[in-house]
Amino acid sequence: HCFGCGLGGDVFKYVEQSENIDFREAVELLADKYHIELHYENSGNGPSRENTGSKRTRLLEACEEAQRFFVSQILTKEALPARKLLGGRNFSQADCERFGCGYAPQGWDNLVRHLASKGFTQKEILDAGLARQGQRGIYDYFRGRVTWPIRDSTGRTLGFGARKLYEDDQIAAKYINTPDTQLYRKTQVLYGIDLAKSAIVKKRQVVIVEGYTDVMAMHLSGIDTAIATCGTAFGAEHAKIVRRLIADDSLGAVQLVGPLKVKDQPLSSRIVFTFDGDAAGQKAALHAFGLDSASSP
Repeated sequence: HCFGCGLGGDVFKYVEQSENIDFREAVELLADKYHIELHYENSGNGPSRENTGSKRTRLLEACEEAQRFFVSQILTKEALPARKLLGGRNFSQADCERFGCGYAPQGWDNLVRHLASKGFTQKEILDAGLARQGQRGIYDYFRGRVTWPIRDSTGRTLGFGARKLYEDDQIAAKYINTPDTQLYRKTQVLYGIDLAKSAIVKKRQVVIVEGYTDVMAMHLSGIDTAIATCGTAFGAEHAKIVRRLIADDSLGAVQLVGPLKVKDQPLSSRIVFTFDGDAAGQKAALHAFGLDSASSP
């Protein structure tokens, strides 16, 4: 108990309040930090959680090593198209370093071989969503693309987003993300949350944009509360994360209407959606506000 501020509780409560995370996340953060094995029980109300704490730690370590590998590749000769794409959007080398931009080289197993040299098993690499199983073994999931690390609010790398650079890419999608893993669930991650968290908590405001480069541009322009969803629409789980950070229970579900005056607070809680004006952006906006196309003017 603190006689100064009046707050009290155990170590879990302290981590929850200091990191603005919930109890489950606090337990996992401490377990990951101190290499404590966790055992999950399926309550019957959600998907089975068969992973253990020791495995989570290895997957987190694999993702962090993958991030270091991608960053190390961004200045290579092969990565020139990646640097041109980022430079064409007026992002400097320092900007790219700040946001962790990297490059996944072409070829089938560059990252797989790198991770194997660091002691990671094929199963760990697969379970981290960094590789796929092929007929002749495992191969890199991200190949010939610009990469961005997708982290949780405490800064741990959970997965990646990547943009297509070459026309002969065997994956047609312009953007791809880490598939759902024991660490990464697209309905529960927000790009830039690690960078924006402190500003969101302080200002009780958040700006939600569509993509990685949008987040970069906003932060570099002084809008330090910008975050983005990763390959999916803004949904209920995202709303829970945002509500916890701005500490406003009056914002219900995904119907985040702002600005709203919060009692005893000098600032208003405000959620700002800034989607593109194309059909996809309009659809995302309607979904975010819990509307359907029939009710739009």
